[in-house]
Amino acid sequence: MTTLGADLEVHVVSIPMRVPFRGVTHREALLLEGPAGWGEFAPFLEYDDPEAARWLAAAVEAATLGWPAPRRSSVPVNATVPAVPAEQVADVLARFPGCTTAKVKVAQAGQALRDDVDRVAAVRDQLGQEGRVRVDANGAWSVAEATAALRALSRFDLEYAEQPCASLDELARLRRSLAAQGVEVLIAADESVRKAEDPMRVAVAGAADLVVLKVAPLGGVARALEVATACGLPVVVSSALDTSVGISAGVALAAALTDLPYACGLATTSLMAADVVRDSLDGHGGSITVGRVVPEAGLLEELKASPERERWWRERLTRCAALGAGGSPA
Repeated sequence: MTTLGADLEVHVVSIPMRVPFRGVTHREALLLEGPAGWGEFAPFLEYDDPEAARWLAAAVEAATLGWPAPRRSSVPVNATVPAVPAEQVADVLARFPGCTTAKVKVAQAGQALRDDVDRVAAVRDQLGQEGRVRVDANGAWSVAEATAALRALSRFDLEYAEQPCASLDELARLRRSLAAQGVEVLIAADESVRKAEDPMRVAVAGAADLVVLKVAPLGGVARALEVATACGLPVVVSSALDTSVGISAGVALAAALTDLPYACGLATTSLMAADVVRDSLDGHGGSITVGRVVPEAGLLEELKASPERERWWRERLTRCAALGAGGSPA
């Protein structure tokens, strides 16, 4: 059982998005204030309680236990480009001043490969040849579709492709398919790690060249560090569309890793129209300083969710607290 002490205070916020992301127009989050600081519980609405319970374990860890000592004082971050039309790319990238790496969403439902090519081309044009461009399909392609898409996109000198297919088996087959066709694109596993019963299988399966780790879905910084060590692959730390409270946990993980060869996907507060702190961890300048954040009371009040939504989140909190961090009854 995830223990919720009486000394934990609960705040529920609803933050409007600048651009819809994964269909989300308002990002809701439950924030916990505890003796070690602040934690964030914000699993997406469609996630069931067993999956959401791991997010609660991460929030409780942040609020009550704290994090490992950092190995670095700042963490490099990338810009994130949603599946917008190519003509909007410049405006999106302008929200990430100083970032020389961009992650581009592709394989959006209702769009065609031509839309992806045009969007990635616009990003490459904005960043120049020295910039780094990566794409993220969120597991939407089949092996055949991914092979064709990455062959078309590889001319933009991709840093890597994140979760082009859904399963570890498909990722492994895709890597073999790309190699057979002489397409040189590294494969990163995201959902295949954080949603797997055994996250460490990704390396054994030969399914990826690197892994993308998110603190909340893995159950906290300590657990994510265990996964990183066991995988034995380079790590990119990413966020789950968090407020600066959640982002600070991702920064703590990135700061604790022995090696950090890639910019991290932690500059996502720029996608939201507000935050719970004035000095948002937005990655402006291309990096985020390591440290805790404390939400401002005025902003918590200003962004407070409706009574109905607060009740919904508190009920979800209670249900998930009755489950273990792995999503099983305590």
